[in-house]
Amino acid sequence: MDEALKSELSKQGVFTTTLEDVYNWGRRNSVWPLSFGLACCAIEMIAASMARWDLARFGAEVFRPSPRQADLMIVAGTVTKKMAPQVVRLYNQMPEPKYVIAMGACAISGGPFKQGYNVLKGIDRYLPVDVHIPGCPPRPEALLHAFMTLQRKIDGQKLTGPLRPRHLVAEAPSEFPVPQYGGHDLVPPNNPALWHAPVVARKD
Repeated sequence: MDEALKSELSKQGVFTTTLEDVYNWGRRNSVWPLSFGLACCAIEMIAASMARWDLARFGAEVFRPSPRQADLMIVAGTVTKKMAPQVVRLYNQMPEPKYVIAMGACAISGGPFKQGYNVLKGIDRYLPVDVHIPGCPPRPEALLHAFMTLQRKIDGQKLTGPLRPRHLVAEAPSEFPVPQYGGHDLVPPNNPALWHAPVVARKD
């Protein structure tokens, strides 16, 4: 519909919309995070839900105790290789559509513990991350900004066509392989369908 006509109708109390807009409006304003934290970033995540920052303004005040009732996983803290299979398993139990926010340097890249043999160098090696929040730890305002970024992403999703989200594509995976404990590392060390080691071109 023409925007000028749409504006003119709204002045007279007639509001027009599309099924796609209503569908995305409902989803973006009722994203329920999983009650799940790994390290110090979880304290900032908890603070964001308290009265001073009030995550409830965005419809996300309901932190669900079960992955089967949540559609947002906030990976808040250091992901050790001991915990990585549990994180992937929790993600697999969440219903579609579902999203992931990697909160803090540890969840993004391993952070200050990157060189530790026991720390996963980024949860994006196993799960599709929608929003990254840098910082060590990031403040609650950063989580609010990430949440608004995720809402904008949801708002722009299409119901049909090649740009539709993963949960509307029948062939797209809803679950990802859970890594196993190997002799020296996780097996596989990453999900090759999601993550590939960057190619470094060296000049002689």
